[in-house]
This record gives sequence, C-alpha cells and structure tokens, in this order.
Amino acid sequence: MCVETECDTFEVLAATNSRKRASVSEERNSLSGRVRRYAKVGAGVGGVAARYAGQRALGRDPSPIEIAGEMRTALGGLKGPIMKVAQMIATIPNALPEGFSEELAQLQSNAPAMGWAFVKRRMRSELGSDWQKKFSHFERESAAAASLGQVHKAESLEGQVLACKLQYPDMQSAVEADLKQLNAMFSVYRRLDKAIDPGEISEEVGARLREELDYELEARHMALFRLILSGDPAITVPESVPDLSTKRLLTMTWHDGDPLLSYKNSTEEVRNSIAQTMFRAWWIPFNRYGVIHGDPHLGNYSIRETSSGYGINLLDFGCVRTFRLGFVKGVIDLYYAMQADDRDRAVGAYEQWGFKNLSNDLIDTLNIWAQFIYGPMLDDRERTIADGISPGDYGRKEAFRVHSKLRELGPVRPPREFVFMDRAAIGLGAVFLHLDAKLNFYRLFNEAIDAFDVDVVTARQADAFNQIGVPLPT
Repeated sequence: MCVETECDTFEVLAATNSRKRASVSEERNSLSGRVRRYAKVGAGVGGVAARYAGQRALGRDPSPIEIAGEMRTALGGLKGPIMKVAQMIATIPNALPEGFSEELAQLQSNAPAMGWAFVKRRMRSELGSDWQKKFSHFERESAAAASLGQVHKAESLEGQVLACKLQYPDMQSAVEADLKQLNAMFSVYRRLDKAIDPGEISEEVGARLREELDYELEARHMALFRLILSGDPAITVPESVPDLSTKRLLTMTWHDGDPLLSYKNSTEEVRNSIAQTMFRAWWIPFNRYGVIHGDPHLGNYSIRETSSGYGINLLDFGCVRTFRLGFVKGVIDLYYAMQADDRDRAVGAYEQWGFKNLSNDLIDTLNIWAQFIYGPMLDDRERTIADGISPGDYGRKEAFRVHSKLRELGPVRPPREFVFMDRAAIGLGAVFLHLDAKLNFYRLFNEAIDAFDVDVVTARQADAFNQIGVPLPT
C-alpha cells in the first residue's frame, strides 16, 4: 500500500499538469534547434576525428589520452547534454580506454547559471504571468547550476522552504542533437580500442538522458523513493509540490545539508554511520523494489545532523534506473555463485543479465570483475572497501586484467541493464573510499538480500510502481 499523502499528491499532480499542458505550449524538438546544436557539437567532435584520421594517414598513432584531451577541450565550453553524456560515459567502467575517463571526468557540470531574464521567462511560461505571487520569496541568484538546468531557493506562501529546478531552454533539441554526436565520439573510440562494443551503452545513455528532461517523471521517481525509504528516519527524500511544478519546472521541499566530502576527516564512528546509511539507501531499493538512484555524483547526496546522529538527503532523481526482477535475481545469484565458486550459477546470472556468446574465456573475464565488485561483501569481517590498498590504486590491477582480456576477446557488448547498475555500484564504492569507512559489508549485504523471493518482490514492485505511476520495466 502507498502512503496516503503520496497518493493524494499525485492525484493533484495529474490534474494540475493536465491543466498546464492545455494552456502552456511545450518547447519542441525543433529542426532549427537541432541544426544549431549539430554545428556547435559537430565542429568539436568532428574536428578531433578529422585530426585523428589525418595523423593516422601520416603514420602517427596518437595516444588515447591525447585524443581524450582534445575531446575534453572541444566539449568543455558547451553547456548542456553533451557535457552530461561525456560525464556519464566517463563513470562507466571500461566503457572507454585508459585515459579517456580521466580526461572526460574533468568536464565540469557546474556551468555558469543563466541570468534573471531567463528565470523570469521560464517561470512565466510554466506558472503564468502572476508566478511571483505564488511565492512569498524567490531568490534571483541560483543556488546550483548544472548541465541541464539550475536550482533556485524559494519560499511558499505558507512559509515552506522550496527548491525550484528550472530546465534550460531548447534542451530537447540539444539532447537529440548531442545523442547523434555521441555516435561520432564512439566512432573515435572504436578506432582506439576493440574491447567494448558501445552500442547498448549508447542506447542506454540516450534513454536515461531523455528521461532527465521529464520533470514530471522525476517527481514520480522522487515519490517512489519516498515510499520505499519512508521507514528509515536516517534517509530524507524531498517531496514535490504539484501546484508549482510542470514538465520543465520541478518544485520540491528544500533540505539543508553539508557536502558528503566535508565529513572525510570526521571520526571513524561518524564516517561509518554515514556509509552504513548510504549502503541502505542504495541496496534496499534495488533488492526489494528493483530500482536504483543511478547517478553516483557526490553532489547528489548531502549530510544532515540529527538528534540521533547523522542522516543523508538523497537529491536529484533525474537519473533513476528500474529493472526487471530477473535482472535483480541475477545480481543476487552471482553473489551466491562467487561465494560458493559455482561457475554454472555465475553463467546463469550473466545470461539473466543479457550477456550473449558466453565463451569460457569471457566467463573467466567476467568472473574477475565479479570477484572485485563483490569482494568486500564476500568477506565476513570489518574492513574498508580497499582493505589496505591505496584508494588511487584500488581496482587498477583488476581493471587492467579485465580490459586486456576483453581486447583479446572483444568487442564485448554489455547489455543495457548492466550499464547503469555497474556505473552506480562503482559510484557507491567511491563514496565508501572517500569516507574510508570500515564496516562488515558481508553482513550489511546479507541483511539486504535476506529471504529474497522473486515472486514476492515482483508483487511489491508492481504495487509500488502502479500506485505512484511509474512504468514497470520490460
């Protein structure tokens, strides 16, 4: 059953947005907008590709790091989706050859905010000419600016502190143009490295990026996480304000907190407490409902002090990934396979995920990756994630072995559901590395998967998704 206030909220949301769609025209995926964007992005990406081809013709093979550096320079001045795409790709392990990820990760999502003139136009188009009368206060300067939109702090007529997330103009055209150019980026990559076939990665990134433009869907995802995590007082999820939200404006409750990295030098007890809450916030939604908060960016979490300790605010639900329960079962089956050294069960898990053409060599290579990912959860003792290895070196040896083998066997085509699961799991591990948390990850994980039953979880997922209005995964 859903929380009664959540059901009421989304009945209001549906009615409110139906009215707004009838009176406010949406920005379209216009041809002229795409053409302008092709010119901007294509000049950068195409220029890098042309230089690469020219140097190859002269008998010189530029290094991946050199090409990646040029790509970063070409994309760094562009605001919008292409920056988001590059950042997404940079955090997907082994999606790019060594050097590419480090260079593209330097692209900054904190782009300069758009000015007050844009804010007034956006707010007027979404809430009407009298929009300022719907707030007791609205800050002119943005509190945060990213690749697809910016956030302004405000206050409701009732005195509630709010966060108003405004989407930048013409983003749909920009997204479609930039996704086309993503193929150009991958064409450069394919010439450098044969380990990974990025076809499914491209489709998955495109699907998630298009979803990020739909703030109504983000509001439903936020409500889904509020429902899932409502029983955990240490985890806070914002609540949307339907009367002040549209497809391109998301207004939600504001939650104060400190950056997660500001706790790096806290006591071990504090760092462990934060890490343990982060573990629950990520694994419980996945194991019990088949959904993850898919963006591991550290800015998507903040820490708040409570009377009983420390809690976390989960922020930004634009990138949420839902899964078939067969995929979730595969994740758990692979854990038990690693625990028992059961090769047949591991193969079954990879097949449930969608891996094709599983040769013995490919299975061995995937098992190297699995032993690394599951390693801390297979060890029944208190330990850090890196367990004595420096954070900078953690995983390098395994990543090198996996990538080397994939170059021999490849190109390997990772299935779509695997892409963001892997990305988010690596991101969560990075949080634990930053905090240098020392926990019994074995016990935490086994508590999270205790009595997992695919039929029970299927029914639970369907009930929650249907009540909130989130599409079931197919």
